[in-house]
Amino acid sequence: MIIREYRLSDTQAIMKLFYDTVHEINIQDYTQEQVNAWAPESMDYEFWHKRLQTKLPYIAEDNGEIVGFGELEADGHIDCFYCHSKYQKKGIGSELLSHIENTAKLQGIKRLYTEASITAKLFFQSKGFSIVKEQQVERRGVTFKNYVMEKYL
Repeated sequence: MIIREYRLSDTQAIMKLFYDTVHEINIQDYTQEQVNAWAPESMDYEFWHKRLQTKLPYIAEDNGEIVGFGELEADGHIDCFYCHSKYQKKGIGSELLSHIENTAKLQGIKRLYTEASITAKLFFQSKGFSIVKEQQVERRGVTFKNYVMEKYL
């Protein structure tokens, strides 16, 4: 597996990975209504294409297949962080997060933070993140719980 920078040609695969992961993995902790609001069936390609060009995620790739992606913003915010639904618990998230942490250190970022789903909370805790607060967020008129978490580097 390699970790590399985002390419414009990755957009469709990232959208599919995001959709599949939310609907196949996060459904364990959220209702169907919640995952439909989080990752709707009719995702906007142009929105994602522009978003990814701004966020410039790191891509985990295994034998040419995108198996994960994570975004690091200049202030230490990890926005999207997803591993392919068929590649859970295989170390992909750990390698991707390690890459993000090392990159953050090189950029002089002292604190990483994220809004972790119920599903991702234990992963981030196992990597040294602590819960700042539980919160309710709204997506497309539907509310659900997640956790603001942080880690000092």
